Amino acid sequence: MAAPKEPEHGDEAGELNIVPYLDIVMNIIVFVVSSLAVVFVSTIDTTPPSIGGGGSTRGIKSEALNLTVLVTSEGVSLKTSSGNIATGCNSLGSGITVPKASGRHDYPELARCARELKKKNERAATETQVTITANPDVDYQTVVESIDALRQDSEGPLFPDVAFGVAR
Repeated sequence: MAAPKEPEHGDEAGELNIVPYLDIVMNIIVFVVSSLAVVFVSTIDTTPPSIGGGGSTRGIKSEALNLTVLVTSEGVSLKTSSGNIATGCNSLGSGITVPKASGRHDYPELARCARELKKKNERAATETQVTITANPDVDYQTVVESIDALRQDSEGPLFPDVAFGVAR
């Protein structure tokens, strides 16, 4: 009774045939590897907003420019420690500083305006930081192109140190 029983004719002696399983697994692996897309990623060095920032600065007189840029679907609005920059970048006032031109954001005008702001204040000539904020409806490419326009123009560097702000 304890002796093993001889397999009957037609049985495969209890062996497990895994060849079909390996064929299926190999086909799946080849399919997955061949369908992977090669993704090239580029990075932009930025500084995240600090915790506890955004406190009230009323009553503090600053000679620094403290440029803040808000990218919207209508254009780009600039704000300094002196106040909002009006349309055309000539004075303080309300409105979109650099409105869209022909349905597109005007990046050369944004760079020109940033250069003009640096030239108006000699202390701002040494500033390198800008804080950029975008509305949720603005696409990523528009934000990146705005950063590129603010980093440098044909005359040289403008604001190469970019920090992201949070819209409230």
